Amino acid sequence: MPPVLCRRKNGFPPKKRKQKRGLLKLAKNKHQSVKIIPLGGVGELGKNMYVIEIQKNLYVIDAGLMFPEEEMFGIDIVIPDFTYLIENKNRIKGIFLSHGHEDHTGALPYLLREVDAPVYGTRLTVSLTEAKMRENGFKQKVSFQIVDEDTVLEFPHCSVTFFKVNHSIPDAVGICMHTDIGAIVYTGDFKFDQSTHPLYRANISRMADIGDRGVLCLLSDSTEAEKPGYTTPEVSVSRELESIFLNSPGRIIFACYASSLNAIQRVFDAAAKSGRKVAIAGRELHNVYSIAHKLGYLHLDQSVVVPFSSVSKIPDEELVILMTGNQGEPLEALQQMAKRAHKQLHIQKGDTVLIAASPHRGGELFLIKTIDMLFRAGANVITKQGRYHVSGHGREEELKFMLNLMKPKFFIPIHGEYRMLNAHKKIAMSMGVPEENIVIADKGDVVEIRRDKISLNGRVAAGHVLIDGIGVGDVGNIVLRDRKLLSQDGIFIVVMTISRNERRIVSGPEIISRGFVYVRESEQLIEKSTKMVREIAEKGFRRPAFDWTNVKQEIRDQLSAFLFDETKRRPMIIPIVMEI
Repeated sequence: MPPVLCRRKNGFPPKKRKQKRGLLKLAKNKHQSVKIIPLGGVGELGKNMYVIEIQKNLYVIDAGLMFPEEEMFGIDIVIPDFTYLIENKNRIKGIFLSHGHEDHTGALPYLLREVDAPVYGTRLTVSLTEAKMRENGFKQKVSFQIVDEDTVLEFPHCSVTFFKVNHSIPDAVGICMHTDIGAIVYTGDFKFDQSTHPLYRANISRMADIGDRGVLCLLSDSTEAEKPGYTTPEVSVSRELESIFLNSPGRIIFACYASSLNAIQRVFDAAAKSGRKVAIAGRELHNVYSIAHKLGYLHLDQSVVVPFSSVSKIPDEELVILMTGNQGEPLEALQQMAKRAHKQLHIQKGDTVLIAASPHRGGELFLIKTIDMLFRAGANVITKQGRYHVSGHGREEELKFMLNLMKPKFFIPIHGEYRMLNAHKKIAMSMGVPEENIVIADKGDVVEIRRDKISLNGRVAAGHVLIDGIGVGDVGNIVLRDRKLLSQDGIFIVVMTISRNERRIVSGPEIISRGFVYVRESEQLIEKSTKMVREIAEKGFRRPAFDWTNVKQEIRDQLSAFLFDETKRRPMIIPIVMEI
């Protein structure tokens, strides 16, 4: 049964009419608990996905991806494990998106291949998500529903409302689920910037109203929980950026995530004030710009934007290049530009490069290497991000403000690595939330909330699903282990042809080494290895019952020990045997 969609000026569900005492008691007993299950976004940055279970109905909040960690060799992206949702897909009533960043929406096409459910989001969020899905070849029909602050969705056992939050992209909302035992509030990503543009401004009065009506449980963003004070306001960053644009002698290259619309808006504003033109490089960034501008979420004089093809005709001191890379990640593209391997653009002496993108987990060394390469190529890299780029997440004092507004009975910190969740827990305790009313959940934990108690009550399947090319989940821990081993010590292949009937070696053994030793400089090692393999094979032939499986295992074991003694390395050893 689809939800009843209505709009109310105060954005709250209607108050229920009074009932006779017996019926009222029955209504209150409809469901005595609500279950909250994080499938991602806890103990990690990105991959946000949370399931709310109310009276056997499932409501999914966000479906995000995460960029691979350093040791996930060859992996493109990481998404949550959907096993629980697939097993219970008939119970899913809706998927709710808080905003348009990929760490909250990027896994949606993979989920929608497995489940059929309506998707609710604000206008910009839905537009960006649809465009990304089309770009990735998603062709299934999806029921997208546009919501705003005045939308009230009436489901059989709960109502869902929305409230505006301040983030680095417009149309970001928090989500409130009104249940029979109380309100469950999900903040999404947020900060409180009092000087921000009205498009980004949070509806603090709506949050206060929600808190006054009573919040049973708050799920709140923990990304910057370890940092004291307030996040730097946008207005001060805009002034710094304008100064850089005015005082830089050559081209300015501004690298950011494709969906960082506040950063993109600042670039257009600073370019207009400094008399520069902006060229947009990167298909994904251009798509985001086109959608946001068409919907009225970017404000600029159209004469500021020039086609990328006309870059060579504009004087360097009048040009800004706004760029990103694959999947909206700019760092790899910057490295290609520094190495003069980029298809469209090369770094030249006198360029000023601004990197308005924080590296994902494990990417700090990659960022440092990128900056070093840019300097070597002759660019001036301004590395102090606080001057021209700020986080879209609130720090300690802003997290306290959210807790003060919502006044939750129970609290679950989300969206952060464990140390961030723990820091947010301490903040909540300092604001008067009892420690026994706070749960730091892990992926797959079932958090059960009753009127007077919160507790962990079981687990469901959860974890990483790795995307490598078009493969979804076909690369697991064993494959990653092999890739790691290959990256560290290389591979040692033994090729041999045998005659089982004659019990002899017909040709070989031939040794092939890749990433282990250079064969021409290690002839003695290769000769000893070849002799050892031949002796093991001949010993196997002399046995009454010839078992080649055991012989191959002996080759692996003895070669591994021998090569480690000689080189202190452990390459992957693969015996290949052909029979005639």
